[in-house]
Amino acid sequence: MDVPVNEEQIRTLAFYLWEKDGCPEGRSEEYWEKARAQLLADAPPAASSADTAK
Repeated sequence: MDVPVNEEQIRTLAFYLWEKDGCPEGRSEEYWEKARAQLLADAPPAASSADTAK
């Protein structure tokens, strides 16, 4: 079962990455995008309509 990436997961990972880098100010959007991209890359691919038609 594929579970979509949600805002809470992104927020949690973004905060972790931000803290790990020393809490730099003014870069919240950068860390949000890093976290979102990382979570999407780690997520299993969604089934395509061709896969579900079988």
